[in-house]
Amino acid sequence: MEHAWLIWCLAGYLCGSVSFALILGKLRGVDVRKVGSGNVGATNLGRVLGRRWGVACFVLDVLKGFGPVFVAGLSMGFIGEQALEPAAAWRWLAVMVCPVIGHVFPIWLKFKGGKGVATAFGVLLGVWPVLTVPALGALVVWIIMARAFRYVGLASAAAAVSLPVIVWGVGTWRQQPFASQLPFLVVTSLLALLVIVRHRGNLVRTIKGTEPKIGTKAPGTGA
Repeated sequence: MEHAWLIWCLAGYLCGSVSFALILGKLRGVDVRKVGSGNVGATNLGRVLGRRWGVACFVLDVLKGFGPVFVAGLSMGFIGEQALEPAAAWRWLAVMVCPVIGHVFPIWLKFKGGKGVATAFGVLLGVWPVLTVPALGALVVWIIMARAFRYVGLASAAAAVSLPVIVWGVGTWRQQPFASQLPFLVVTSLLALLVIVRHRGNLVRTIKGTEPKIGTKAPGTGA
């Protein structure tokens, strides 16, 4: 089917719209929208219910991004291609962004969702192998920043900024024509911008010194 990628876009959005933070919280009798930061994401869930629940949510959010993108790539014959034609790349990248949009603007929650970092990591892993290595590189940046400063928002913003830079570096190292790199540079730059914008409140609080550090419990939860 010539327009199968449109179906995958819809499937990706619907998968991304599933809020595992809300589901896992409800299993423990907690509505994460009403405690902690109020964000329906792994970080807030972890602060409210504990690290294990936060990690579980993170993994599920990664998988809901990875799954539809990887399967779409398989169905369209893109998996394993090192240098896609621009038209093919744009179609796959359109599918790639949909789970992230679903997570950030979920139809089930009146378009009020999470910040998209875990799901973004998942969709990047799904674009095998073109964006898998840059995704892992951005993860390393996140870990270094998180360990050094213990702020999730700061680490996420730094990883986001590093992503298109790593994409460009890997593409240049592979001696890929700029035309074949361009779709991936454009989309990863937009994805990075979305992550930064979604974390702008965290960054402002970090500058003011009021942002909770990693490992800090949500106030009033007892968790």
